[in-house]
Amino acid sequence: MNRPVVYVGMSADLVHPGHINVIRQAAEIGDITIGLLTDAAIASYKRLPHMTYEQRRAVIESLKGVIAVVPQHTLDYTENLQAVRPDYVVHGDDWQTGVQKHTRQRVIEVLSQWGGQLVEVPYTTGISSTQLNHSVKEIGTTPNLRLSRLRRLLESKDIVRILEAHNGLTGLIIENSKVEVDNQSREFDGMWSSSLTDSIARGKPDTEAVDVTSRLQTVNELFEVTTKPLVFDGDTGGKPEHFGFTVRSLERLGVSAVIVEDKEGLKRNSLFGTAFPQEQSTVEDFCERIRVGKRAQITDDFMVIARIESLILEKGMDDAVRRAEAYVGAGADGIMIHSRRSDPAEIFDFCKHFDKLSRRVPLVVVPTSYSSVHERALAGAGVNMVIYANHIMRAVYPQMIRVAQSILRHGRAHEAEPMLASIKEALSIIPENVA
Repeated sequence: MNRPVVYVGMSADLVHPGHINVIRQAAEIGDITIGLLTDAAIASYKRLPHMTYEQRRAVIESLKGVIAVVPQHTLDYTENLQAVRPDYVVHGDDWQTGVQKHTRQRVIEVLSQWGGQLVEVPYTTGISSTQLNHSVKEIGTTPNLRLSRLRRLLESKDIVRILEAHNGLTGLIIENSKVEVDNQSREFDGMWSSSLTDSIARGKPDTEAVDVTSRLQTVNELFEVTTKPLVFDGDTGGKPEHFGFTVRSLERLGVSAVIVEDKEGLKRNSLFGTAFPQEQSTVEDFCERIRVGKRAQITDDFMVIARIESLILEKGMDDAVRRAEAYVGAGADGIMIHSRRSDPAEIFDFCKHFDKLSRRVPLVVVPTSYSSVHERALAGAGVNMVIYANHIMRAVYPQMIRVAQSILRHGRAHEAEPMLASIKEALSIIPENVA
């Protein structure tokens, strides 16, 4: 006699007794098919899972009672339920409220089409996925795991959100900042090690005056207290042989990507545009720089991203598109297009041309000057990564000036107190201070 077909949808990133209890009770009803959420499905409403889909699948397939595992590509069960047509869907009762409330209702509606039933298992007390994830963060990560995470994010998310960090404290802000928007958790996916803000933090000009060794020290400080991937601002990359060394050093630390710009000579910040003489590399020279970087790397996970300055230097859209095609052909793992205009029109124009190229790689933008554009619009135009490149530094500086001037003006610190975190808040930034 054929047993009933039971469908169980799961993320199964950190398998705990609550998951085992659901599977055990489902096995008592019938033969279990697990709808295992893909990385993209999970990342659509919360963080990227720690384990890849294939790693999670290997774990779930080994559990007693599981007959089949199929990918579930969306949070909505509809497509899989219509394909499997289970007699029962089994799920924990913790989805009756919150982000999955509407998903639950849709499951009930779809099951009703063939008389299927929803069975809800009481929530297992004493188990907190949030606490488990917190414990994982406390343990930390390895260079290889951190390095590979950016490619997974790019494959799984509509748009990857990166914020600038220039010391351990700003790294902790990126690591822990989270908000709820429309019942979905939103956080930063990684960090940007900016040449500009790293230089400013040291009181030096943004002209590559801070050498790579010093900048790698900042990366080490960030990695000591964070788990998220990091994208490194490689400026011009320097001499080809130096760029190869930089790539190997970054990859060894666990940096996920380096972005290198197609300019020559003394580096000036791009947002100066043509106000200062800035020389753009020839296409041939910059393609060779890309090839040097790609030859130097050891893993397939590390990314060399080419930054195009044609729009900044007013060389025109045709030049920017021509360079993009050449750089991708030379092996670039991504393209960053830069603009200093206050509206995103030329960025969107570039996106249209970029989508027509014979080979598509991830597209990166830095909306510093055109800050009014929304991430949704960028993602809709084909942008894969957005970097907020200097915003923490720009937030900190004005407040520090105001506090310093207030103390000078009043001869005491009392008037500055409303601008300051309390001592308790300042200490709690570092969990060990209050443990």
